[in-house]
Amino acid sequence: MPRSILDESRIHSAIQERVASHQQAIVKEVQGAVAQHAVVVVGMGMNPFPKQARKLLDDAGIAYHYLTYGTYFSRWRERNALKLWTGWPTFPMVFVKGTLIGGANDLKKLITSGELKTLLEKP
Repeated sequence: MPRSILDESRIHSAIQERVASHQQAIVKEVQGAVAQHAVVVVGMGMNPFPKQARKLLDDAGIAYHYLTYGTYFSRWRERNALKLWTGWPTFPMVFVKGTLIGGANDLKKLITSGELKTLLEKP
C-alpha cells in the first residue's frame, strides 16, 4: 500500500519551492551517505535506540556509517525533514544497501534471521 503524500498539484504555487527545499541539506547529506556506504545509521543524542542499533552492528561485526543530528532539544526541525522524506517516524533510521529497513528492533530481527547478511551480499 503506497503511503499517502499530498499531491504537488494540491500545494499552492506560491509555496511549492519552499516546501520542496525545506531542510534539504540534511536530506542530501543522508542521501549521500546512503549512496556511499552499505549500512548507514541515522540517529540523535539522548535516544537509546540509535546506540542499540550501533551495538547490534558492532556485535555482528558489520561496518556502518553513523550520522547523528542533535538531541531531543536541538535540531528537531532538521530531523523532521528526514521523517517526511522517509516516512519513518522514529530514530534510528537504518539503511542497508540504499533501502530503509526501519529502526533498532527491525535491525535486530534482520540480524537474528540472517537476512541482513543476505542483503549485504547482494550486488
